[in-house]
Amino acid sequence: MSRRKGLSHEEKRSKMLELFYEKKDFFMLKELEKMAPKEKGVISQAVKDVVQSLVDDNLVDTDKIGTCVYFWAFPSKASNELQARQERLEEQLSSLEEKLQDVKSKTTQAKSGREDTEERRTAVSSLESVKLQHEQLQQQLQHYADSDPHTLKLWAADAKVAVEAANRWTDNIFSIKSWCKNKFYIEEDVINKQFNIPEELEYIDQ
Repeated sequence: MSRRKGLSHEEKRSKMLELFYEKKDFFMLKELEKMAPKEKGVISQAVKDVVQSLVDDNLVDTDKIGTCVYFWAFPSKASNELQARQERLEEQLSSLEEKLQDVKSKTTQAKSGREDTEERRTAVSSLESVKLQHEQLQQQLQHYADSDPHTLKLWAADAKVAVEAANRWTDNIFSIKSWCKNKFYIEEDVINKQFNIPEELEYIDQ
């Protein structure tokens, strides 16, 4: 039976971020070292270095309260960080594309048969690297779409509309029940039973 391959450093970083996002809480390092192996398969000896690398990249926040050091991270922060990083990479990409065009122009003017310059090869290599990072960031941003502040705001607005609609129907039901009791002298519990209306029917708090 083949030996199970351990997680790479990036996989450990991803697993630890998942742990923070799922728990949505504040943790001391010792707590993370206990949870990570059981829930995410990250060995306890690696937790400190992995968490520190996430702190260094501003993906995890940390603060000392008294004698204890706490760590935390929320999806919205990661989404904002990735968005900012993407914008920086897009600026770098634009700069490199301009530089590449300049190098191509100079190369065209060079003598026929002359090999590519080291400057051009470096620019091309840097450009490809930034393009790859840009594509990866686009994929990661899709992962955090549900935590985007604009998306959450839309969900909150939809929820408010739904609550208002439910309360309107509740109000209509109460009005009809009142009319039936006054018009036909029917007891409320009879009306509830006849029309399958829950006795605990109440308005929804917004």
